[in-house]
Amino acid sequence: MTSKIGVGIVGLSVNGGWAARAHVPALAALDGYELRALAASGPESARAAGEHFGVAHGSVDDLVARDDVDLVVVTVKVPHHRELVMAALEAGKSVLSEWPLGNGLAEAEEMAAAAESRGLRGFVGLQARSAAPVRYLRDLIADGYVGEVLSTSMIASGGRWGATFEPRGEYLLDPGNGATMLTIPFGHTVDALAMVLGEFTEVSSTIATRRAQVREEGTGRLAPMTAEDQLVVSGALEGGAVASVHYRGGMPRGTGFHWEINGTEGDLVVTGENGHLQFGQVTLRGARGGDEGLAELAVPAEYDLVPGVARTETAHAVAHAYVQIRDDIENGTNTAPDFTHAVHRHRELDRIRRAARS
Repeated sequence: MTSKIGVGIVGLSVNGGWAARAHVPALAALDGYELRALAASGPESARAAGEHFGVAHGSVDDLVARDDVDLVVVTVKVPHHRELVMAALEAGKSVLSEWPLGNGLAEAEEMAAAAESRGLRGFVGLQARSAAPVRYLRDLIADGYVGEVLSTSMIASGGRWGATFEPRGEYLLDPGNGATMLTIPFGHTVDALAMVLGEFTEVSSTIATRRAQVREEGTGRLAPMTAEDQLVVSGALEGGAVASVHYRGGMPRGTGFHWEINGTEGDLVVTGENGHLQFGQVTLRGARGGDEGLAELAVPAEYDLVPGVARTETAHAVAHAYVQIRDDIENGTNTAPDFTHAVHRHRELDRIRRAARS
């Protein structure tokens, strides 16, 4: 490996998208990485993106075969994750895949086994746990800010899965594509909740699709939606705290994201505009002891591992995840969520879905 980790991104386009908005700025703000190649949806798209970003471009086969690419980043739709991740692993490359890792648990298990058998590093984009406010929240809990945690409650908006859909987001309406409100915003957020407060030891759930048809933005065309737009999960966490989480499709006029943690000595409240905690754009407030009301808790500067990326920027949490990945690759540590962790999270989501059927 060269002095810098050479990155090749699958799914980088000049037409916007998550890779351009989050991954490219994150990599540009960090030492130890260099974007060296990309692959897009087709030759013309790849050529345009290559010229725009100033890096080599070509097919996926071309990208994974390059000697100067050490880490292949997969940023395409979930149904394509498996084939692209497997191609990178077969070429001997480490991989960072967006979350969900696979279209279901079986695919995730297959990719994790393939990475382990080849002795390769596989990372997954569950970057909510990397965001500075979430890491600070974890430490506040661990340091006893609220005392013993008694309960936690969350209400959040899914952002999508509401009354309308983007033309390029129609695949989200079909749960067979593996990209639902359960797997994406809830999956990201419950992963962070588990890091802060512990996993669910007991769980019950209600999953429903209340809008059977939704309209395409711009055209008004009706399309069927079979993915869930209502999700309620409750139960007990490690340590005994009682938890409830309610995700609603769309963007209601009321609460975008509200998470309370209540303890014997105090309370913490996390708020944001939507239920996608993986963006890391939230505000913390707290009160304990004789405090009369909640006050904003500023996240200490030492939690910002990438000073060049503000917490208000889309790239914030992704940049912090890349810091952990870089350290894991260079030092052989296991800080960033990997494929084994992804399999665990897929398995927990399956448990929640099964609980809704029982």
